Amino acid sequence: MATKVFVDTWGWLTLHDKSEVRHREVVEFYKDFRFRNGVVCTTDYVLDETLTLLFKRLPVSQAQRSMETLTTAFVAETFKLEWITPVRFAQAQALRLKFLDKPQISFTDLTSMVVMDELEIEQVLTGDAHFIQVGMGFQRIP
Repeated sequence: MATKVFVDTWGWLTLHDKSEVRHREVVEFYKDFRFRNGVVCTTDYVLDETLTLLFKRLPVSQAQRSMETLTTAFVAETFKLEWITPVRFAQAQALRLKFLDKPQISFTDLTSMVVMDELEIEQVLTGDAHFIQVGMGFQRIP
């Protein structure tokens, strides 16, 4: 079975924005992971956040190339774009209520956690500590 990694908004932005502090480290991890035929997963919510931020941060032509690269990648078998269904949305709402003591966790992150839990994905490419703080067995990488 192929190794899976969930890529959060931070991961996508860091891969596409050379000005990000950890850009090189993340690119090297990503290249190695792809070389080993790892499966890359994300959600439509993460992709929405990512595209919004790419166009806010980068020159338009670079943001456009990044958007095209991202959206076309998901036709490959080793890329999985998971959609937040009404059931997943309700599960994320339940997590929101479970983690009332952590109001800084975004709802998008909660939907990501639902998908990761459902698909048994432990590794997440993120700079966000929330994935560790919830105690659901997730591991931040790199």
